[in-house]
Amino acid sequence: MEKNSLFYVILAILVVQYLVHQYLEHLNAKRFKSSLPSELADVFDEDEYQKSQQYQRTNYKFGVISDGFSLVLTICFLSFGGFEWVDQLTRSITKDMIPMALIFFGIIMLGSAVLGLPFSYYQTFVIEERYGFNKTTKSTFLSDKLKGAILSIVLGGGILILFILFYQSTGSNFWVYAWGMVSAIILFINLFYSRLIVPLFNKQTPLQNGSLKSSIENYAQQVGFELQNIFVIDGSKRSTKANAYFSGFGKEKRITLFDTLINDLTEDEIVAVLAHEVGHYKRKHIIVNLIVSLLTTGLTLFILSLFINHPEVSLAIGVSTPSFHAALVGFALLYSPISEITGLIMNYLSRKFEFQADDFAKTTFDATPLVTSLKKLSKKSLSNLTPHPAYVFVHYSHPPLIERIRNLKA
Repeated sequence: MEKNSLFYVILAILVVQYLVHQYLEHLNAKRFKSSLPSELADVFDEDEYQKSQQYQRTNYKFGVISDGFSLVLTICFLSFGGFEWVDQLTRSITKDMIPMALIFFGIIMLGSAVLGLPFSYYQTFVIEERYGFNKTTKSTFLSDKLKGAILSIVLGGGILILFILFYQSTGSNFWVYAWGMVSAIILFINLFYSRLIVPLFNKQTPLQNGSLKSSIENYAQQVGFELQNIFVIDGSKRSTKANAYFSGFGKEKRITLFDTLINDLTEDEIVAVLAHEVGHYKRKHIIVNLIVSLLTTGLTLFILSLFINHPEVSLAIGVSTPSFHAALVGFALLYSPISEITGLIMNYLSRKFEFQADDFAKTTFDATPLVTSLKKLSKKSLSNLTPHPAYVFVHYSHPPLIERIRNLKA
């Protein structure tokens, strides 16, 4: 089949994005030889620092291979009629629009999952195992993959069906109804993620009465933060890495602590971490992020509505019979540069919000335990202590550790 101009635009986008990404990775990798920052010498000795740099180097090399494989596979699939083959196979099963779209994306997602499984397995059971992080059993690994697939089928399939129904019934205005639907889903997930989704993968238990719970509740009362739900999640069944997060609104808001966090930090350090999370809520970061996410979704769907009916978009991925599902894939590939730009904006906002949440914790609690907690968590996860500024600008949603410490000590 003859290739149209949009086909070559897609190839150019894929190659340029890959080269830019690899250049940034290369710049970042050159910093792995940097000296240990003096502010962190009290936590990291030279051997531990070298271990963290080696971990970053290992992940860098693995990323070069996995990203390169993904690029070559995508280009081959585009160039040799992979999407056309899937489309023809789908049309041999059904001619109805909705079943066609479900089968088409089902085949592509299944193929992607199967091809990506060895890389995911190696990441978990070789790299993470080698550096002492992995606690995932093979049965948990497979169970997570299966549950994730079922969730994708149910949620993704349901959204796709509604998309097409809106498209069939409202034509070019379908994006407005689709935006309303996606917005409702995003709000629902933000409200009930911890109550409905997390239990599918992890066990959550209320934090037991005791000194830690009393300290958290006392702090929350001091800053006027109504908190009734404090849960502990069994993160240790998958990894030794620690975390804490805030979720929900109103009566559904809750703070979730990883059991590894409780084991690794002192009581004051845990309260300081939670003060940071409360800072996000008090500074309205949750609301702002939600609004920006909804506006970005609306923009994407509006632009989609301008392209979805153009046969050239389907032809761009090698599909000879234009269709909604083929145009959706073509649009996703063509839209990716805009996604990169919105991603940069979101990361910039996120880094700014992290500094503000740190300032809130410093003002309402204490900077010292937050600094020590950040150092411990960074050491525990072997994070990159000297990332390249360009890499940070593009990829980091949180400021580097050294910048956060300097800000807290300012």
